[in-house]
Amino acid sequence: MAFLPLLLLVPALLSFLFTFATGVELIRFISLRALFVQQSTGAGAPQHRADAAPSYEWRALVGDPKVLHPLMMDMGLIVLFILQHSLMATERVKRWTGSCFGVLQRSLYVFCTALALQLLIRYWQPVQNGPTLWNAHTEPWDTWIPLICFILHFIAWLVIFSIILIFDYAELMGIKQVYYHCLGMGDPLAVKSSRAVRLFSHLRHPVYLEFLLLLWVVPCLSLDRLLLALLFTAYLTCAHSLDQQDYLYLRAQLDKKFQIFSREEATYGDLLAQNGPSSHKEN
Repeated sequence: MAFLPLLLLVPALLSFLFTFATGVELIRFISLRALFVQQSTGAGAPQHRADAAPSYEWRALVGDPKVLHPLMMDMGLIVLFILQHSLMATERVKRWTGSCFGVLQRSLYVFCTALALQLLIRYWQPVQNGPTLWNAHTEPWDTWIPLICFILHFIAWLVIFSIILIFDYAELMGIKQVYYHCLGMGDPLAVKSSRAVRLFSHLRHPVYLEFLLLLWVVPCLSLDRLLLALLFTAYLTCAHSLDQQDYLYLRAQLDKKFQIFSREEATYGDLLAQNGPSSHKEN
């Protein structure tokens, strides 16, 4: 019977793999699709005429089903993700899922979040026939603006992955809870410091500015991208609750990670020096 708790690792690992794959898909959806695929979005959109009022085109969109239907579909997908991500994080729902799924509660949460993101990514409807707020895929900006956007997106994702190293990623994904349960060590949060528990109680989206950059810094801002950026900006702003003490704790943890990495690198350098050509000559 001792092997039965180990079976809990199977759904936890499957949830982790599904979430990791969804993260890769999210990079493609947020960045690669906006930087490269959406070059043609809005190409068939009606252009302003010199003798027409600029606001006429936007008023005409209200009755255009080719524009309204994709936007309504996209809004429903965003609302679905926001409801899932917010409601399952409330204490009442966490108590209920914890009573039903036990140590798999966190794994269930990240799996449902990844599933909601998969629905958002796969059923997202681009607005092909609508105007764009700006489009840099025209001369003389068709080379430099997309290149600058690509560099900024690359830096933003690099910062996001760096911040992930600060946190206990196995615990965020729900694997550590199951591992501790199998070893009979209880809840991993019970052994964390009060500052760490305080941070996790405030933690929603620590990479707030980076996500805003990913949402808005694009060479072509179509209507569906504008909807995505507006709704997620509002959601991230409302959910952002970290304060100065949390940022100081994050900074201290980042410095600690760099110190550990520096010590390991120095130790590795010493080993290479000891086992270098001079040591072989002595032998």
